[in-house]
Amino acid sequence: MNISEETFISNLGTHIRQLREKKGLSQQALADDCDITRNQIGRIERAEINTGIKTLIRISNALDIDLKELLDFPLK
Repeated sequence: MNISEETFISNLGTHIRQLREKKGLSQQALADDCDITRNQIGRIERAEINTGIKTLIRISNALDIDLKELLDFPLK
């Protein structure tokens, strides 16, 4: 299956937002737990930036999930 980078990044952002909301966290609370800015969380969720693996690890840790779960989402 071929998927564009833009589609993957968009789906990842949507998935992160869904996981964050499921945990009842605000963007600010997640950002604080990840030691990054709220603005960066928002940009990731809106697929405005292609974030690095270090940040994805921080997000998965803050959401208390495995990195594999963070990256396991349907591609639309």
